[in-house]
Amino acid sequence: MKRRVRTAEGSVEIDEVVLRWSLIREPHYTPAEGHKGMVFSVKADGPRAFRELVLEFPYPGKKPTGFVKALEVPPIEPSEVEAGIREALAAGWDPVSRGRVFIYEVEGKEG
Repeated sequence: MKRRVRTAEGSVEIDEVVLRWSLIREPHYTPAEGHKGMVFSVKADGPRAFRELVLEFPYPGKKPTGFVKALEVPPIEPSEVEAGIREALAAGWDPVSRGRVFIYEVEGKEG
């Protein structure tokens, strides 16, 4: 049975800049990194879109123990994505500056 891939995207306007976001990775587990949460790509809309933000959320809820066939897939809350974008802006991400991808780990409760 083929696993269905979920897509999610949206936009938010902050300080007169339209920022578009999209889901690039679901929560998952790897032996090297452990449990990882959802990851979103955020870019400014238009010709001034220079610097991408990679927004990494913590693993949601309690981390499972033992063998788990499939991890729980949490709902995507646009308000949480917007709050994460605002945190990244406060931490120094400037969507209309030039430079490398800005990776930001959202603060949150880990299970």
